[in-house]
Amino acid sequence: MSIERPWLANYPKGVPEQIDLSQFKSVPDVLAVACRDFAARPAYENLGRTLSYAQIDALSQQFAAYLLHGLKLKKGDRVAIMLPNVLQYPIAIFGALRAGLTVVNTNPMYTARELKHQLVDSGASAIVVLDNFAATLSEVLHDTPIRQVVTTGVGDLLGFPKGTLVNLTLKYVKKAIPEFHIPGAIRFNDALSQGAGKALPSITLSHEDIAFLQYTGGTTGVAKGAMLTHGNLVANMQQAAAWLGSNVKPGDEHIITALPLYHIFALTANCLVFMKFGGLNHLITNPRDMAGFVKTLSRIPFTAITGVNTLFNGLLNTPGFRNLDFSHLHLTLGGGMAVQRAVAERWKQATGITLVEAYGLTETSPAACINPMNLADYNGSIGLPIPSTDCCVMDEENRILPMGEVGELCVRGPQVMAGYWQRPEDTAAVLSADGWLHTGDMAKMDAKGFFYIVDRKKDMILVSGFNVYPNEIEDVVAQIPGVLEVAAVGVPDEKSGEAVKLVVVRKDPGLTADDIRNFCRAELTGYKQPRIIEFRTELPKSNVGKILRRELRDSAPHTSNGTH
Repeated sequence: MSIERPWLANYPKGVPEQIDLSQFKSVPDVLAVACRDFAARPAYENLGRTLSYAQIDALSQQFAAYLLHGLKLKKGDRVAIMLPNVLQYPIAIFGALRAGLTVVNTNPMYTARELKHQLVDSGASAIVVLDNFAATLSEVLHDTPIRQVVTTGVGDLLGFPKGTLVNLTLKYVKKAIPEFHIPGAIRFNDALSQGAGKALPSITLSHEDIAFLQYTGGTTGVAKGAMLTHGNLVANMQQAAAWLGSNVKPGDEHIITALPLYHIFALTANCLVFMKFGGLNHLITNPRDMAGFVKTLSRIPFTAITGVNTLFNGLLNTPGFRNLDFSHLHLTLGGGMAVQRAVAERWKQATGITLVEAYGLTETSPAACINPMNLADYNGSIGLPIPSTDCCVMDEENRILPMGEVGELCVRGPQVMAGYWQRPEDTAAVLSADGWLHTGDMAKMDAKGFFYIVDRKKDMILVSGFNVYPNEIEDVVAQIPGVLEVAAVGVPDEKSGEAVKLVVVRKDPGLTADDIRNFCRAELTGYKQPRIIEFRTELPKSNVGKILRRELRDSAPHTSNGTH
């Protein structure tokens, strides 16, 4: 299927049409070169402690040796990582990848139900978990294939006495670490000690080996593991690096990493791309503490920041942010959800830097389109397809539509996933035989090759950059005995872009909105919980009985029978 590529004529100067896929065979190859070229330079900073590239090299080798020698794991085995942005995260993922293992990134905010599904579905053999979330793990551990648990505290790599003080404060003052009991668990620092001095066996990795199982709802329903290979990740890193090009100074960048590294956007853009450039990642453990976040920024000569619209909006609305020193800042990249024009304009006004919008999916590792870095102002588009990437707009019959017409955005390139883990039917539903990934997003292309998202084909709800799938919410709420029918839809929300709205038909007239909220609180991560709950006597349905979610989104709220 031939396509026109008008975007190539509008590439920024110096950006190649194709990338060199042969330069690196795997993510550890990229790490090895970065650690060699930038050994003495700082790599990661968190809560006042900085680790150099040489230290990341040594510590990740120790963790890899522990996984192979201590746990006797073998190439291809899965290791779950359930950590926020702390120094242990890069050591754990690079260690696992160096050992030839597959990393299963796990959201620390998962409920026990969500965590159990991911651990069982992935078949993970081991997990690294922060103490703060270990109680959740302990609830389901006996029902999972996990054989070894590695626990760690926020302060474990901060040194004495600071690290000890941080851990004690979190446990006894802030009460942020619920009691847990996991027999046989090993501490992260002890695992590093066990791996010290042990040689790593030679492990050959290729582009085809799976680096990450990155869980996503795909287009609908239960979370699926997108199989992201070393080839996928290396390709997307090379693509993004080529796009940034001369906008980045090797060994001289201070990148603010407030998005969680377990999210594909930060994992690739911050962890891999800036690693290739020898940048210093400043890990923000709790970006929800906006006042603390701004205070941290005041101490850093930051040159780049990535984020979602809600993050930028939150910073702009935090006292003191506009008084920061933006003289070093030259790159702001927004993705994960649509950047709002009002936020982009306010960002430019406050910082003097254009908020450049990018587009991608978990299934594309994630970048597919990025706007030129030298963009003068926000333009409302998601940008141009990046090197070695084709994008097109298709109709329902999978025919490519001409410029300006609206259809489903499809992406093809070396960053497109290998498929969903052990789900061939789900894979076939989104990935065609000739390599086109059907994104579920409705888009159009202009004459210059810029793409614009106009609507979403799928019913996915996007809350602060995180995918929320109505089927999952509905399955949970339907378990409540007093619920007859339920539908979940996304509604506009000033803070999070979208929020979850539930429309419920009651079986038990005594059922209240608080009953539903309490149940959801125990079963769903915070961003998936309903913000609005509305009761109706019936739900709109098609002639075959399918609930018409679009009607629920578009209709005015019913107040006579419900709670808001």
